[in-house]
Amino acid sequence: MAPYEALFGRRCRSPIGWFEVGEAGLIGPDIVHQAMDKVKVIQERLKTAQSCQKSYTDVWRKELEFEVDDWVYLKVSPMKGVTRFGKKGNLSPRYIGPYRISKTIGNVTYELELPQELAAVHLVFHISMLKKCMGDLSLIIRTEYIGIKDSLSYEDILAQILD
Repeated sequence: MAPYEALFGRRCRSPIGWFEVGEAGLIGPDIVHQAMDKVKVIQERLKTAQSCQKSYTDVWRKELEFEVDDWVYLKVSPMKGVTRFGKKGNLSPRYIGPYRISKTIGNVTYELELPQELAAVHLVFHISMLKKCMGDLSLIIRTEYIGIKDSLSYEDILAQILD
């Protein structure tokens, strides 16, 4: 007895034996035609399922497209326990930048102008790693230039009591 038959209590149905369990085995070209018909039915059902899944997915999909000289943020891949850009855990940035797109490589790949501290990073990125910079670039403050002194403190002074 085969292991499949011992486990499930019936013979394993292979592509050659797709006929019903109680049905007598067909011999000759009839079995080939029957198998081809079943393969066509399976292919049609797969196409139907794929089109349904595509229609559900396309509802949420948005087409992104960038041009040369656009400014984008670069996604930082999260790795647990790894300190990235000076912060660890929930405070680590999800996106860094903004960086300018210098060249379009393909439909979904772009080359960025990265600073010297990211010289070890490859310059070409997929569109899924980029996020469009929507704000005014003059208002962006680079966080690496901001220094906070530990000795700074302030005193709470009560200005007015309101009833």
